[in-house]
Amino acid sequence: MKLSDLTNQAGEWLRGSGPMSDIVISTRIRLARNVSGFPFLTRCTRHQRMSLEKRVRETVLNSQVASKMLYVDLEEAPEIDRQLLVERHLISKPHADDTGARGVAIGDGETLSIMVNEEDHLRIQVLRSGLQLDESWEQINQIDDALEAKLDFSFHPRFGYLTACPTNVGTGIRVSVMLHLPGLKLTNEIEKVFRAAKEMRLAVRGLYGEGTEATGDFYQVSNQTTLGKSEDDIINDFKQFVIPKILDYEHQARRTLLTDKTAALDDKIFRALGTLRSARLMGSEETLSFLSHLRMGINLGRVKDVDIRTLNELFLMTQPAHLQKLQGKKLDGDLRRAARAEYIRHRLGAN
Repeated sequence: MKLSDLTNQAGEWLRGSGPMSDIVISTRIRLARNVSGFPFLTRCTRHQRMSLEKRVRETVLNSQVASKMLYVDLEEAPEIDRQLLVERHLISKPHADDTGARGVAIGDGETLSIMVNEEDHLRIQVLRSGLQLDESWEQINQIDDALEAKLDFSFHPRFGYLTACPTNVGTGIRVSVMLHLPGLKLTNEIEKVFRAAKEMRLAVRGLYGEGTEATGDFYQVSNQTTLGKSEDDIINDFKQFVIPKILDYEHQARRTLLTDKTAALDDKIFRALGTLRSARLMGSEETLSFLSHLRMGINLGRVKDVDIRTLNELFLMTQPAHLQKLQGKKLDGDLRRAARAEYIRHRLGAN
């Protein structure tokens, strides 16, 4: 598997066939781990950082935690490749923008990525399509056990796993569910999500996590603290309370749009489809907005001739780094907007 192989296909998590995938784009579980005998990265010398990266890389690649593994040396990788990995949710933006020895191991199908020398020594991540909390936890737990058998992770009998950020101390787990909530946005009820999240001490972020705004009506809901709760407790909260409540809100909003605001709903959907099929210049944010409305139209049965997987892939392939990799050259300004519009027209079967 090579990095170039990723450009022409979407990862398994974007296949759009997981449970509740009309609203739940993906489930992500991440574990933060640090190796005993090495300081946290903020205190590491250049030599320690290089030694740590080499040791973790060799351990991960020899661990057989995935049938195929690709390792990308981020210190050597071009900026566009690093941005591509951010757009695919395989590394964080800070990891892409950092300096020094660091990398990422990617499993076949992109359900697994292991960031090396991000904020912690290891950030193990499992990413699946739709709502798959139990399956994601089972997979990442097995990977964590396999790596811990070969690496001595920093652990305190009272505080649990020790991490660079105090909010991750304990289990080191971060559960994130990516939700598509256009109904709540269109009915001006999105504040319900923020209130529910605040009550349960959860974070609501944008498409690319911490520090990003919600675009295209996509929201990441994540736990904020890990100390004092077991992994099962955190996952059960999401499975039994958090996500069902938000899904109920969104379903209610969509029913309201279908019964009481049909004309306004169809206008949003078919204006979006018409623009996507005819525009000659398309910016990133307006593309996400139109694709969001079209995705809702497909899921509500208003649009019959566009496949949901094609739609999901368009969200990814129209991002700046993907578009430039597909074109094989650097694109700026109107050149990029024109290439994006042409690609969308081609994928949607327009002229």
